[in-house]
Amino acid sequence: MKRLENKVAIITGAASGQGKVEAKLFSKHGAKVVITDVDETGLSRTESEIKDLGGEVVAIKQNVSSEKEWEHVVATAIEKFGKLDILVNNAGILSRNGLEVASLKEFEQIQSVNTQGTFLGMKYAVPLLKKSGGGSIINISSIYGLVGSEGSIAYHASKGAVRLMSKAAAVELSKSYIRVNSIHPGVIETPMSNDLVTDDGHPLKKKTPWPELGKPEDIAYGALYLASDESKFVTGSELVIDGGYTAQ
Repeated sequence: MKRLENKVAIITGAASGQGKVEAKLFSKHGAKVVITDVDETGLSRTESEIKDLGGEVVAIKQNVSSEKEWEHVVATAIEKFGKLDILVNNAGILSRNGLEVASLKEFEQIQSVNTQGTFLGMKYAVPLLKKSGGGSIINISSIYGLVGSEGSIAYHASKGAVRLMSKAAAVELSKSYIRVNSIHPGVIETPMSNDLVTDDGHPLKKKTPWPELGKPEDIAYGALYLASDESKFVTGSELVIDGGYTAQ
């Protein structure tokens, strides 16, 4: 059964990793997808793979921190597919510098993509979701929007903001039948975490009770549930997919 039949989704950060897998899975389940990223080469590959599978897709180069570019993305979604039902704010960047090392410029850059990009995505998607009679917004946060760690202070700040923006928006938009939830991935094998891999493996693997690290598919299936009508009474929630990392 196709769980997203006749739905239209915007998915940011779809050139690789979680966003790419989410886009392909959503398409497989019947959604028409608008995919965006700053990486045009990777985005083109995702687009081609979805088309090869028979899916309907539009790819747009996008800097999610730009209001003008968000205006273009939502206008294109309407032009190509006529409506919007789902938004996945997946795009994000990472810094591993701690408080004493991180610069203000670095802090602001992380916030502009992770926090501002999520805010703008919701702001521009909501009018279209209201016209559709409701819908689902899925904001990708992190376990580091729930717990602390050494370093990465700007990333922590941004993902904590995504978590609470999601809750605030969920309360605000419920009367319009728009659900807003956050997903909190643990350590997932994606390009963003590749630089942590050493000869001894991934240093955070020892902190994860589950014997294996997560895969992008683990997050994508969580997003699929939140995007589908199966989760029609789920809003303002935090879906933690972390192999038990935050359970300790």
